[in-house]
Amino acid sequence: MTTPTDTGARVFAVRMWTSLLATQELLSTYLGVRLGLYEDLAAKGPGTVAEIAQRTGVDPRYAREWLEQQAVAGILTVDDPSRPEQARVFAIPAAHAEVLTVSDSPVSMAALAVLPLGGVAAALPALLDAYRDGGGVPDAVYGVDWREGHAGANRAMFTHQMAGWLRRHAPDIHARLAGSPARVADVACGAGWAGIGLARAFPGIAVDGYDIDADVIDDARRHAADAGLTDRVSFAARDAADPELAGVYDLVCLFDALHEISRPVEVLRACRRLCAEGGSVLVLDARVAERFAAPADEIERFQYATSVLHCLPACLSQQPSAGTGTVLRPETVRRLAVEAGFAAVTQLPIDDRFHRLYRLIG
Repeated sequence: MTTPTDTGARVFAVRMWTSLLATQELLSTYLGVRLGLYEDLAAKGPGTVAEIAQRTGVDPRYAREWLEQQAVAGILTVDDPSRPEQARVFAIPAAHAEVLTVSDSPVSMAALAVLPLGGVAAALPALLDAYRDGGGVPDAVYGVDWREGHAGANRAMFTHQMAGWLRRHAPDIHARLAGSPARVADVACGAGWAGIGLARAFPGIAVDGYDIDADVIDDARRHAADAGLTDRVSFAARDAADPELAGVYDLVCLFDALHEISRPVEVLRACRRLCAEGGSVLVLDARVAERFAAPADEIERFQYATSVLHCLPACLSQQPSAGTGTVLRPETVRRLAVEAGFAAVTQLPIDDRFHRLYRLIG
């Protein structure tokens, strides 16, 4: 007779198997992104195994296995499965191409879901060591997959939503950026998509992005050049706490970075110092629950898993460290801001499942 314990174990085993299947298919999509297979199918259209292999430089035998796997998974389509293997024609539906190619589309998942998985896979041995000895894992260990994935994950938000949020929820900031020449600092700017998005939305502003990672600054400069904005958007591998930068910006942004900064109070103090008279500081960070509860919804599960696999180890890679991690609750943001010298913190009521936008006052 099946006992309740046996039933519970079977149900959980099914959940784990489903997770295994999803992970395997996500890793297979990683191959498609990094090998340029989705880009090729989207740009050049359907093809046979031989045609796609030749177009992408992928070995034909590997190409066939990958294409068949993608068709079995329902990611690609095949014209007639009964045809001889070398005669089958594979294609990518337009909707799937939008999701699986890198762009500023709000539904593009290549950066958010696919590339970070490659970074975590590369870092797994270092993560095991860190969990045993209490050390950290710097971003360099996660490599270019994490850097490009993390940078691109919020690209659509910065491109399509940030200016509208300011217009609706911080009209004084919007007016200051729209009404006259203004200067914006993007602290911990990453690949520069926030500064580029603001510069596109507000033609009168100049943006300076600062990040201590020279590699990501190179990415940001390339993105600004591609956008034709190098006359108004610049990036520097520089510590924003440099006292020479004090008091010169109408808006200071710290977007999706506070939770993995080792010394968050020092960085917030630097943001405060960067503000000109009457300037503003905005902090975008992870939307997590007000307090711990378990079990939790999918967003909280996602934020915790991201913290376990990257943000906490990255935060602990520099010492001394506050050891915050992704799950930076609103009360903690307020405490850090007050400690940094701000008088108050308000939340702007943006409509976003993954982020909160804080305005730091005083």
